[in-house]
Parts: sequence; C-alpha cells; structure tokens
Amino acid sequence: MQDPRGTSVRLSDKAYDLIRHKIITLELPPLAPIDEQSLIEDLQVGRTPIREALQRLAAEDLVFFAPRRGMFVADISITDLQKIFEVRLVLEGFCARLAAQRILPEQLCEMKAITDELQRVPDSDRRGLMHIDERFHDLLYEAADNEFVADTLRRLHALSFRLWHMALDRLGAVRHAMEQHIEITAALEARDEDRTEALIRQHILEFQQELRTVL
Repeated sequence: MQDPRGTSVRLSDKAYDLIRHKIITLELPPLAPIDEQSLIEDLQVGRTPIREALQRLAAEDLVFFAPRRGMFVADISITDLQKIFEVRLVLEGFCARLAAQRILPEQLCEMKAITDELQRVPDSDRRGLMHIDERFHDLLYEAADNEFVADTLRRLHALSFRLWHMALDRLGAVRHAMEQHIEITAALEARDEDRTEALIRQHILEFQQELRTVL
C-alpha cells in the first residue's frame, strides 16, 4: 500500500518546484498576492501541498505573510545584489572545489548533456539559455555532496535569478556566459580544483558586472 504521507511529500515537492519557478521567472511578479485557489487549479494539487510549499518558499525569502492581508511574492531588492554576489562568490567557489573532488561519473555525463544543449538553443532565446544555467548550477551544487552548502546556494541562486529575469530583456548577449559552463565541465572532469574554482568565480563576477550595467 502506498504511504499517504509519502504521496503528500511528493505533491508538496511538485508544488514547491512549480511555484518557485513561477516566482523566479517573474510569472508571479514581485508583491503579487498569492491566490491559493488559483494555484490549486493551475497545479492540480490539493491545498495542503500548496501550503507546505509556500512555507518552504517563505523560509527562502521568496514569499512573505502580511497579517490580515495574506501571502505575497517577495519584492526584488536591487540593493541586495552586491551582498548576494559577495556570498555566492565565496561559497560557490568552495562548492566548485568540492565538486571537483566528489563529482560522480553520471553527474559529469549529465553536466555534459546540459552543455551540449547550448548548441540547440538560439541566441535570441535568452530564457532558454538561462534555464540551462539554472540546471547546470543546481547539478554543480548536487555534485559537491554537501546539502548544507547546496541548500544555501540554491536559495542565493534563486534570488539572483529573479534579478536576471528582471533585466533579461536589457542584457546583451548571454551566450558567452553560458558557454563558460563548457570550460567549467572540462575542469571538473580533470579534477582540477583550482581551475574549477577560478572559472566559477569569473563566471559569477562577469554576470554581476553585466547586471550592474542595466539595473
């Protein structure tokens, strides 16, 4: 017999992933009210998984509760940009070193498959290219095999991603930044911790500088 609790957990995870994606890509814009009934109908899950997902998103500062008014999507703070990237620069560099030590063969194959997709995404599809970036970084965090580092970086990357989506139409070509993932993958395959860390830091710094020019 299937465990009802396990089913609830899986539905909660599904709701979390879908709502988080809507927030990060600005489909649910900053300060938009959270309509539980609309989410239930849209995501085809019950009220309990939706509420469990929203609790997780609140812990990640992506939604907030206003007394007597309800729940809202968190605002985007441009002033937080520098602070977010300061932390990411250090922590993601450390994560890259761990990943160079610990990445599994199947994770490396998946990373190569993700970067191979770059050839099939046109320059004009910036959202498609950014989606590849999101998947690549998520796999990098997983490859480090440290859930504490991964959880922190996923939260910071989500906050960064909202800023990127806000500025996406004003950014220049993003393909160069995406193709840096090919070099990072090669460094991981070579188990070169120093190069992997240096490439990740360069990737983050360059994108931060690009964002600053348009925000």
